Amino acid sequence: MNYTPPIEDMKFGLRYLAGLDQLSSLAPFAEINTELADAVLEEAGKLAADVIAPLNHDADYQGCVHGDDGHVTTPKGFADAYRAMAEGGWTAMEAEEAYGGQHMPMAISAAVNEMWQSASLSFALCHLLTQGQIYALQKSANDAQKALFLPPMIEGRWTGTMNLTEPQAGTDLAAIKSRAIPNGDHYLITGQKIYITYGEHDMAENIIHLVLARTPDAPEGVKGISVFIVPKFLVYPDGSLGARNDVKCLSIEKKLGIKASPTAVLQYGEKGGAIGYLVGEENKGLEIMFGMMNHARFSVGLQGLAIAERAYQQAVDYAMSRIQGTPLGRSDGRPIIDHPDVLRLLSVMRAEIEAMRALILVGGAAMDKSHHAREDKKSSEDQRASLLIPIIKGWLTERSVALTSDAVQVHGGMGFIEETGAAQHFRDSRILPIYEGTTAIQANDLLFRKTLRDNGAGVKRLLDEIEADMSVLPDSLSAPMQSSLSLARKTLDVLCGRANSPRDAAVSGVDWLMLLGYLCGGWQMAKSGHIASDAATQAFSPDFLAAKQTTCQIYMTSCLPQIEALAAKITGSGSDILAMRPEWLAR
Repeated sequence: MNYTPPIEDMKFGLRYLAGLDQLSSLAPFAEINTELADAVLEEAGKLAADVIAPLNHDADYQGCVHGDDGHVTTPKGFADAYRAMAEGGWTAMEAEEAYGGQHMPMAISAAVNEMWQSASLSFALCHLLTQGQIYALQKSANDAQKALFLPPMIEGRWTGTMNLTEPQAGTDLAAIKSRAIPNGDHYLITGQKIYITYGEHDMAENIIHLVLARTPDAPEGVKGISVFIVPKFLVYPDGSLGARNDVKCLSIEKKLGIKASPTAVLQYGEKGGAIGYLVGEENKGLEIMFGMMNHARFSVGLQGLAIAERAYQQAVDYAMSRIQGTPLGRSDGRPIIDHPDVLRLLSVMRAEIEAMRALILVGGAAMDKSHHAREDKKSSEDQRASLLIPIIKGWLTERSVALTSDAVQVHGGMGFIEETGAAQHFRDSRILPIYEGTTAIQANDLLFRKTLRDNGAGVKRLLDEIEADMSVLPDSLSAPMQSSLSLARKTLDVLCGRANSPRDAAVSGVDWLMLLGYLCGGWQMAKSGHIASDAATQAFSPDFLAAKQTTCQIYMTSCLPQIEALAAKITGSGSDILAMRPEWLAR
């Protein structure tokens, strides 16, 4: 169950696909270069492989323990590992320098975060949520709030959560009932929040909750939601900690996966009201949360890549050592890796994971550009990053479930036994297409906001860029992509023709998302295959480059053909599904 960070592939992607040299032309990243990026990846890999990854399997068995007093104890080693992350400066990577951060490009921090998530998805969720809150407060909090709450989170002494969901309000945030009553310089918060990742734990001195609630005179629906900082322990102006706030963990959920991550039910205001501080203006909470949504959804897409990579590595290790039967055309006593179907499973897994990683790094670079581009380029960079986010979140997480399932299949019956650890990755992956917006929500965002709203203009620009990139590649890489691009354009025309019939369009939304996912993966793999054949890449080993060229061809022949089936489903009428009456589905 060892984990080996795929650092060479990360270096390749950063250098040749994400365009690290271009990012260094952006003002905040002037000192970033390949040598620095390589050193960061190497050091992060050591912590991921040597400190965090060994905790993963045992922590899944141990889970978290909820005490009668509301205290939650995390699995053995988690608190020490988080302390090691903080002491190494890894909790500060993305944050702004003004508050103690390193302000590294998201393209680099994405590669580092992949290692944390592969090493232990449950453990790394704490860091992911804290990063999300840091991002939100940097964007929307006032100067005093930033000065008080950001440095301890960036240092890793405090952690952060996001409190959106309530028992009656999941995706439909309009149904939120938590209340916030003005009380001098603060508000008193009452209500219950569920599904709060790391809502209570023993890994930090304090936990800072970011809570959605309604003020007394707030309008109904989503227009009446505000957002508040609610610390577990009250914070004095000098940053020291005071009394426990009126927030309590009632329980932690028993779950299918991510069992070592405490998912809390939090009760606010049992003793009169938890003290909270308004972020931004009243009734602007949803806008603030949407402002950080791209960051959060990108991070969950990254988790899909990470868990698929970990499952793949374990499947390869098993297939290399497991002897079962005599593979066709091979001598007796050879491991199952020599069985053609096992070789097929693992080869396609690797090809698709490399496509996913390339898209993550390119997406991270797109977000860097959208945040820091010159004013005359900002609109187009924003549009590109915004278009890629639902594809990254939806495609990577959906494929992670299939890929971790394939990893179980490689193990055969042993994969179904918890002892081997393969089943854990499969179980852990299943939450990813659900939280931070289900795949259907990503599809609706992509279809209605990013495709139909501008009559497909933004998608057409993406397709034009892909086509231009393919025009300089050899036929073995460009021909399959040109065929797929033609299908994508025809499908886009069909969807735009359904713009006035939202239900007809929506029934194909997830298929459209998956089609663009496979297409963008092919875009990056075609470029990668061409680059790997170039003498300019000889800084990488011959075996790495040969393997890269092979995985790129495998992607073209084994993954890209999915586009044809998806296009056929979309362009064929969706009226058959819409003709199904809900009452007919019941037995």
